Amino acid sequence: MKRLAALLALMLVGTGCTVGPNYKRPTVDVPGGYRGAAPSSQETQSGKEQKEDPSAEAAVQPPQAATLSLGDEKWWDVFQDKQLQELIRTALKNNYDVNIAAARILKAQAQLGITRADQLPTLSAGAAAINADYPKSERLGPNTETSINAVDASFNWQLDFWGKYRRATEASRANLLAARWAKEYVTSTLVSDVAASYFQLRALDLQLEISRRTLAARKESLKLTQTLVSGGATNMLDQRQAEQLVAAAAENIPALEKRIEQQENYISTLLGNNPGPIARGLPLIEQPRPPEVPAGLPSGLLERRPDIREAEEQLIAANAYIGVAKAAYYPNISLTANAGYASSALSSLFTGPAGFWAFGGTLAQPIFAGGRIKSGVRYTEAQQQESLLMYRKTIQEAFRGVSDSLVAYQKDREFREYHEQLTAAAQDSARLSEVRYSGGRASYLEVLTNETNYFNAELGLAQARLNELLALVDLYRNLGGGWQS
Repeated sequence: MKRLAALLALMLVGTGCTVGPNYKRPTVDVPGGYRGAAPSSQETQSGKEQKEDPSAEAAVQPPQAATLSLGDEKWWDVFQDKQLQELIRTALKNNYDVNIAAARILKAQAQLGITRADQLPTLSAGAAAINADYPKSERLGPNTETSINAVDASFNWQLDFWGKYRRATEASRANLLAARWAKEYVTSTLVSDVAASYFQLRALDLQLEISRRTLAARKESLKLTQTLVSGGATNMLDQRQAEQLVAAAAENIPALEKRIEQQENYISTLLGNNPGPIARGLPLIEQPRPPEVPAGLPSGLLERRPDIREAEEQLIAANAYIGVAKAAYYPNISLTANAGYASSALSSLFTGPAGFWAFGGTLAQPIFAGGRIKSGVRYTEAQQQESLLMYRKTIQEAFRGVSDSLVAYQKDREFREYHEQLTAAAQDSARLSEVRYSGGRASYLEVLTNETNYFNAELGLAQARLNELLALVDLYRNLGGGWQS
């Protein structure tokens, strides 16, 4: 009983000490707001009321809307095209990058189980039966026959007195969480890639539709010009200029068809499929856009962005490995025990004086290791500093990404609005030039110029609409959206 009490006391003491630094989230420079974020209507209204009423409190509480962010929205609420949603669901199920990230989670889970097992004792059992017959010889003497039968159980426990294995388990657990956040980051990127690729495909479809419609109209105009030339009402120069318009519209179609098929192949790969056609949903001009894009508070980005969370878990793991390295300075304490039965006759194995047992402990203190332990500690400390810098860099790049996306979405929307006006003016100019030419008040060169301007304006407007949608996708990803399920 005394030995058992001493063993229990040693076990309790052996789990109460952990060397190495405990993790504390480092301080980072978090701005009060994003550069490029438009002030909300509530904030603007609050500022007006404060100006009008000097007796209002100086410290105005920020509105609840300021904490909302587009990144908190589910991806199916942001991308409302039903066909696009179906493509994203297929990609999340079949995409190889997502499945690879999921396999890495399983690997990290197994590694955690292996590491955590080091904290526990090992118990094993065995049995042996040996019969030997040695012939007569000058060295061994007369003929000898022996028989040994034994069963035994052994116990071994390396006490985690300094927290070496607990720190290793802490690091493995952080690596598991990092793998999970890495998968969420892959998911977020995949959702954005599928959405952006789908919008690019619909933009190419729109440009092809514009080119075909323009080609058909210009062919009709060429027929009219050929009729006028045949009747002597105009000259061959007008016919050649009309042919230029037809050729300019026609040459655009094969290039667009090539890009459309290549884009379909790329989307198929994202879906985990072989190259093939992609089903379409809403046209580009009917894709819904949110009326407001709240950015939220920058501090919320630290909790929402998967890559930031992954970087922090990697920092936690690196911090724990310092404790693992420092534990090598201290003695290794282990307990061993062995008990069983041994007998030359199997019938008397569990009777008589066949039982045996042994119990003991060892302590080994490193004295000289040629600087290996000290270098190991320095190595883990350098790793921790590297992970800390990577964590801060990831946060800084995340803030820049959000600010860039905010200004891109705002300016791309303004550009699209101005380009709509340009396209409407170009369309009317093309119509008026046709009327003037039909009435004999203008040359076909004027028609050529205005038709070319209108065609280019239509294609440019399709690109402007695409850029606005791509900026929305990029902003959603930078705000940490797309991985929520």
